[in-house]
Amino acid sequence: MNLVLFIVVLVISFIVVRIGAIAFQLTGLEWSQAKFQALSCFTSTGFTTKEAELITGDKQRRRIASALIVLGHAGLVTMIATLANSLRAHEVIESRLSKQILPFHLPPLLVQLINLLIIIAAVYAIYKIFTNTKFAKKLTNTLRRKIIKKEIFRPVSFEELLLATGGYGVSRVAVSAGSPVLNKTLSRSDLREHDITVLAIVRNSETIPNPGANMKILLSDELICFGKLENIRNRICMNP
Repeated sequence: MNLVLFIVVLVISFIVVRIGAIAFQLTGLEWSQAKFQALSCFTSTGFTTKEAELITGDKQRRRIASALIVLGHAGLVTMIATLANSLRAHEVIESRLSKQILPFHLPPLLVQLINLLIIIAAVYAIYKIFTNTKFAKKLTNTLRRKIIKKEIFRPVSFEELLLATGGYGVSRVAVSAGSPVLNKTLSRSDLREHDITVLAIVRNSETIPNPGANMKILLSDELICFGKLENIRNRICMNP
């Protein structure tokens, strides 16, 4: 029973980390970065100061990180307890094996070794399944659809490409219908007044580098900006 519980907790842990990665991505993080942040929070291994600013600077991400940290600690404690009990419960397993299959008693050390080998094989099998590209993609898409449908996390059209110090960084922002800068020229958008520099505009798959002050911002444009990330969210993203 303890062995089964260990495997169940392990499977749930993989799923929780995947959900956390999807949640981080929906808040605007790039996918590879979102996966790393989710795993870091769940395992409490931590991350660098620059990467921490991506989490602490956003309210929704802080909630996601907090949930992952709590669930990670609970999962770790459960797995350690069930693992210890699985290796200690040799009397129960030995008696079951003796009655059902074996005409003799197994040495306790041998039973513990068998349990350990079963656990290692289970961990390896689960790892291979969840890291399989096709399975991981299918699972991720299924979980993402459910999360968006239930509106657990609100997706944003904001991607942080590079984080500098002090909350400053380079970001890529899609201009939506509710954006405060829609249909305004760069000079009238007041972005420079808020210490935001538009490095390029991506329009219809074409990149316009160093756009002029009279360049008009259109619907579905993607602005590649440098500035304080909080200001970029407030000045370009859709108002809440």
